[in-house]
Amino acid sequence: MHQDAHEFLNYLLNELVDILEKEAHTVRNDQETSPPSEKAANGLTNGTINGAKKDPLVTWVHKNFQGILTNETRCLQCETVTARDETFLDLSLDIEQNSSITSCLKNFSSTETLNAEDKFFCDKCCSLQEAQKRMKIKKPPHILVIHLKRFKYMEQLGRYKKLSYRVVFPLELKLSNTVDEADIEYSLFAVVVHVGSGPNHGHYVSLVKSHNHWLFFDDENVEMIDESAVQTFFGSAQEYSSNTDHGYILFYESLGLGNQS
Repeated sequence: MHQDAHEFLNYLLNELVDILEKEAHTVRNDQETSPPSEKAANGLTNGTINGAKKDPLVTWVHKNFQGILTNETRCLQCETVTARDETFLDLSLDIEQNSSITSCLKNFSSTETLNAEDKFFCDKCCSLQEAQKRMKIKKPPHILVIHLKRFKYMEQLGRYKKLSYRVVFPLELKLSNTVDEADIEYSLFAVVVHVGSGPNHGHYVSLVKSHNHWLFFDDENVEMIDESAVQTFFGSAQEYSSNTDHGYILFYESLGLGNQS
């Protein structure tokens, strides 16, 4: 049975959050049940005050991987904009043949018109109205994880198919579509590659940049590769190709957000 690397990544990050939260709660409970002198020594100064709720715990997973998306919907009748924020640990992007990460991100944030059966209920108009909707990155994460949606359900086939599309992922990426409109620069440091022609079988390998050198990991085998070799995992320019090694999950590290996390 095929095990999806993206599903495993989500499971791993969420499991790490649960473990870290449990450890923090254990430490907090130990501090709260310790004598007053011990509490001061342990530095417990931000506990519950008069029953007030504590701030949610922020783990290193949140600090490094979590960003914020804002979903903006503009009513075309009254021009009122409704915004809803949501957190994310990775971005899943639709892909097209002979495209790039930049174009995929632009499509992700493109404006969509809601009409006909998809009309938006506007609270100000108190009725269904035509509207424009778009998704923007409000707060970019320190580590941007991009998941390329290479496995697509094909109605005519009645099953999932792997898209071997060529999608260029640069070593340096600028993220310009943020709320503050500042260009955020990222550097690629890891790639999970799916090897195989279909979604139900295959193999995963990874590329990792360490100390300015790129390493190729294939189970217990590790070898150093040239930086130029990264582009061989962009995908296939033609639908039928002998190349089945395609970039699937990309890890980018911010070059300027480290102190803001």
